[in-house]
Amino acid sequence: MNFRYDINGLRAIAVLAVVVFHFNPQWLPGGFAGVDVFFVISGFLMTSIIFSGVEKNTFNLFKFYNARANRIVPVLAAMSAVLLVFGWFYIIPSEYEKLAKQVERSAVFISNIMFSKGGGYFDTAEHTKWLLHTWSLSVEWQFYIFFPIIILFLKKYIKFQNLKHVVLGLFAASFIYCVYATFKDSKTAYFLLSTRAWEMLLGGLAFLYPLLFKNKPLQISTQCLGLVLIIVSYFFISDDTLWPGYMALIPVFGAYLIVLSNYQNNIVINNPIFGHIGKWSYSIYVWHWPLVVLGFYFSFENWWIYGIPLSLLLGFLSYQFIEKINFPRYSSWREIYKVKPFYMFLIIFLCGYTIKVFNGFPEHYPAKIQNILKEEDNSNPYSCGNVNEDCFIGNSQNIKAIVIGDSHADSVATAVASAFNGKDEGIMTMAMGGCPFVINANIDVSGSECPDLNKNRLQLIQSSKYENIPIILIARFPIHLLGENDLERTGRRGPTPLMYFEKNEEKRIIPEYSLFEKNLTETLCFTAQNHPTYILQPIPELGLNAPRELAKNILNGRNTDTNLLFSSYLKRTNQIREIINHSSKKCNVTVLDPSSVLCNDNKCISTYKGRPIYRDGDHLSEYGNKLLTPMFKDALNP
Repeated sequence: MNFRYDINGLRAIAVLAVVVFHFNPQWLPGGFAGVDVFFVISGFLMTSIIFSGVEKNTFNLFKFYNARANRIVPVLAAMSAVLLVFGWFYIIPSEYEKLAKQVERSAVFISNIMFSKGGGYFDTAEHTKWLLHTWSLSVEWQFYIFFPIIILFLKKYIKFQNLKHVVLGLFAASFIYCVYATFKDSKTAYFLLSTRAWEMLLGGLAFLYPLLFKNKPLQISTQCLGLVLIIVSYFFISDDTLWPGYMALIPVFGAYLIVLSNYQNNIVINNPIFGHIGKWSYSIYVWHWPLVVLGFYFSFENWWIYGIPLSLLLGFLSYQFIEKINFPRYSSWREIYKVKPFYMFLIIFLCGYTIKVFNGFPEHYPAKIQNILKEEDNSNPYSCGNVNEDCFIGNSQNIKAIVIGDSHADSVATAVASAFNGKDEGIMTMAMGGCPFVINANIDVSGSECPDLNKNRLQLIQSSKYENIPIILIARFPIHLLGENDLERTGRRGPTPLMYFEKNEEKRIIPEYSLFEKNLTETLCFTAQNHPTYILQPIPELGLNAPRELAKNILNGRNTDTNLLFSSYLKRTNQIREIINHSSKKCNVTVLDPSSVLCNDNKCISTYKGRPIYRDGDHLSEYGNKLLTPMFKDALNP
């Protein structure tokens, strides 16, 4: 096959879109579709190699794998090695362990499966995953493995011409499944070969069923239409679009038309700049994402100004000094020991595996960092995971208070217990993550045990066993009504609220404040009938993992402020606070305000005496929650 300048230019259009999207998604909201364009190109080229060889009976499976490894593994191995060395000095143990796991999985090209079990490609937390972009390399490699095997197997039983029909059938089956799987669970579908194979197979169909254009204007028009479809997808598709469902047809079909047209003289595609970027495209793709994460990790301002040029520079250097190395190709499985990329793969895999097994080697970090990070595990040792299990702290025969709520209730339960003499007095807790106690509330979490637990809570409140025992209601109402608070910290959207009262799906998108107030009032008045009742105002949410950020500050010599502005706390919680005050007043319920303890001088503290008071971004640790003990003691022991 002659060198395809149009395909080389198309690579440039694809990789530039991906890079721009990752550094500044506002500029090119659908730039992620550049990966879909890459899949079409890969499918076309690999199908041409496989079918040309099969037709001539010259196709060698080992040689094919060897060629793919020569191209893909060296750059990937170099990037992984650089990250592991960098991580040893600049990444905290828990995150270094995660990096090592990503290196291990990407080395064997199954990282897409690992990432499919996360929060989704567009989730803010994914910006901390240094090798997230390797999901597409894993998908391509899996395609390289299985597609030729299927063709070689079927060739024994059907005519060569019918193999083309098989590819057409596989394309249709994969596309139909993609549409279904994306609708059912787009976060998982995004990463899998089964939902992406059709994009590569469509590229293969461009080779198997070529069109002979009758005239040049038709050829040019076809190519231009393909360009328009791709550009339109870059600007009018966004991370709100279910992907890769039927909408992915827009950029994929656009790439298909460009490949099919085979027109080489369009200056938009075939120009010196795109010619070079197209050649460097694989290396640019491999190196750009770690640069994106680097900027996110160190909170660099306007990082795109440096990150985009650096991506191109590293892509050029990687192409010149790694990709252009002419590794020998071998034809026999007996010669696998001669394949140098195999040893690169093996070394990187073993390094990743070893670091993962040893938990990121925390021993090599300064003791101060290790002590700070221990706060992540400093949670309530008396937690009960069973809905039907009574949970006590202190003397269970002399209960002085009952704590009811979600994980925030669990995180401050020992602070309540410390308000009493633990030897002679105790408290009972009915706390479970994601389960606030609000009558008639539904929790949008699959398989939640909250409805059963709330039934138990209602029965306990109505029973005479603990009559007149004070009840303290504690919950992270902001996440239940507003969603995660990543939006304020990163500018990217968080998930929708977890708690809702109406069955209409659309109602869950906005806070149901009026329904919340109505049902919270009902809950408080019901509880206050037989119990002195207290309710806690929202605990300040930092929006960042306090122990990790403090450890990063020390490790990297930074002074990033981990405290939360009190004005930011009020901006997020003010309406909820007013509802709590209003409902409590109606029901003669006492309101306790942790911000009166944790916030002063327009900031809510993240540390006390140099130690984190949170174990993550919103749960107080066992050390930090004791700051609230005097507040509980004054309220419960007047």
